[in-house]
Amino acid sequence: MQQIYLDNAATTPVRPEVEEVMQPYFCEKYGNPSGIYKMASECRQALETVRKQIGETLKVSAEEIYFTSGGTESDNWAIKSTAQRLKEKGKHIITSKIEHHAVLNSCAYLETQGFEVTYLDVDEWGCVRFDALQRAIRKDTILISIMYANNEVGTIQPIGQIGKIAKENDIFFHTDAVQAYGQIPIDVKRENIHLLSASAHKFNGPKGVGFLYIDKRVPVMSYIHGGKQERNHRAGTENVAGIVGMGKAAEIAFAAQKEREKRVQQMRDYLMKKLCEEIPYCRINGSVARRLPGNCNVSFQFIEGNELLLLLDDKNICASAASACSTGDTAPSHVLTAMGIPEKLARGTLRLTIGYQNTQDEIDYTIKCIKEAVKKLRENAEDYRIYKENFSCNMI
Repeated sequence: MQQIYLDNAATTPVRPEVEEVMQPYFCEKYGNPSGIYKMASECRQALETVRKQIGETLKVSAEEIYFTSGGTESDNWAIKSTAQRLKEKGKHIITSKIEHHAVLNSCAYLETQGFEVTYLDVDEWGCVRFDALQRAIRKDTILISIMYANNEVGTIQPIGQIGKIAKENDIFFHTDAVQAYGQIPIDVKRENIHLLSASAHKFNGPKGVGFLYIDKRVPVMSYIHGGKQERNHRAGTENVAGIVGMGKAAEIAFAAQKEREKRVQQMRDYLMKKLCEEIPYCRINGSVARRLPGNCNVSFQFIEGNELLLLLDDKNICASAASACSTGDTAPSHVLTAMGIPEKLARGTLRLTIGYQNTQDEIDYTIKCIKEAVKKLRENAEDYRIYKENFSCNMI
């Protein structure tokens, strides 16, 4: 069996069409966009074409799109710069306990600078509670940052309602949409989003490039100082090839979004159903009703997730236990912990994320290998032999 890649939440393969449009900008059209000669002008025009293209996918103006090195930089820029610009108005920020570390660590840094951060609890499905959000709002609250969809369990937050609360209280709203952009429909104006982060390598574009949407009303400070690139807000020579690739990846993603979403979701539902039916003592984590199309996060009792990953790797199956940014961390997932999942069960977690390139045959083979691997691991687990308390899958 050839390699089966089921870790698309970590990164995705670059589409051949994307690689093709990038190639000329490495050795032929290699000009610096800040130059005045023809080749530089062509590169500059390519950037503006992509800026308009990305803006159209969000129904915003091109001038509100800023190119970055990816989701982490976009999150850092959105949170830190907004906070610094508005610190005279207030120093209180609201986020959730299940955010990506790019958000959590940016907030932690701001706490060392005198800001106060409220970290909201989530329910058992990984959703922010509206009542908790309302209670957390203060007169000095300047920013709410809640991710559009969780990178581990796939739960999609009720962003429209959160944006409405932010608007009613005159608070800027940032969302980390790294997992959502290109996968599900997003309407920043209707959902009252002021800042949105995205990264090309999550929707079959190249690594090292992303963007930050900044509503014209947001007084964001410059993030990287130097030259006048990105309208004096983000200095540094632009990654032209990467940006062009991101534009093509976005074009493809949005052109076939509904069809791809339906196909991927069908495979995901089949995968979750079979795992729950054929492997006892397992639990699906996160909401099934409000979930990213390709995300399957499942915990198996009486095993260690890392051991399961190694057995699957032997079968040429690529998967993960949690966020790629948490690889090597021996502690249970902060997302699962915030959702109230017991530590022992959280340690037996597997994240399978399906992409456009996956097939039904690959899903069937993966189910077979997981069943065999879990059985093997449990045969050597003392607590499995002693304790066989049954619990059902959480399907809502």
